Amino acid sequence: MKQPDPSADASPSHPDHVRAAVRERYAKAPGQTPSACAPGTGCCGPAPAPDAVAQALGYSEADAAAAPAGSNLGLGCGNPTGIASLQPGQTVLDLGSGAGFDTFLAARAVGPTGRVIGVDMTPAMLQAARANAARVQATNVEFRLGEIEHLPVADASVDVVLSNCVVNLSPEKPRVFAEVFRVLKPGGRIAISDIVALRPLTEAMRRDLDLYTGCVAGAALLTELEAMLAAVGFVDVRIEPKPELQAVVDGWFPGRGVGQHVASANITARKPA
Repeated sequence: MKQPDPSADASPSHPDHVRAAVRERYAKAPGQTPSACAPGTGCCGPAPAPDAVAQALGYSEADAAAAPAGSNLGLGCGNPTGIASLQPGQTVLDLGSGAGFDTFLAARAVGPTGRVIGVDMTPAMLQAARANAARVQATNVEFRLGEIEHLPVADASVDVVLSNCVVNLSPEKPRVFAEVFRVLKPGGRIAISDIVALRPLTEAMRRDLDLYTGCVAGAALLTELEAMLAAVGFVDVRIEPKPELQAVVDGWFPGRGVGQHVASANITARKPA
């Protein structure tokens, strides 16, 4: 029997094809803007002025100045470190850590007695992050190659999980949340900035690979995300859309009605103690 060709379908029914497309797109991010993205558009691609994009997403000037040069690529859809309430000595995991911007900010918060692990599936990103860490001699950060659906992290070893506009890119979100639950210590928390669907996306949008790798077509509805988190055992689930960032989201794909369907949101939840 002839096997289906994943390249003929960009939908989440072909996870390996979607992951390959995401990996290919973000492999370009440390050095160039993907051709499908407008300059300065945050999650969709690196910006010519990443510090300005970071400030539009909720980071302070001090945040941008504190991170190593080259770690801020102008990616993301919010500021997860701003909602994480990180404490000295904690162990933090950053999903889809890229060149390390949020990882380094978290490392500053947890201090020398804490530890931050960044996980990314793109070798080019991992190389950039490790180079940034070596350049500033960061001793409390570590970057690992891996997929967020199969985290290279031990059970019950992390206090807080961060992520910035990455979970929406996964074609297997329930598996991501199950992995996050596994690696969190009892009482551990998630602090995620991500794109959520305010209403069902059209089939054409769902099957558009540019919209998928651009953080739009993979967005799940708020009710779906709540159900996924509850199903693996999370409690105190809160998903809060951020209308103040709607103009940023609208600018990712001008004229395509993206802002009518999706929004940036803060997602928090806790693993029972």
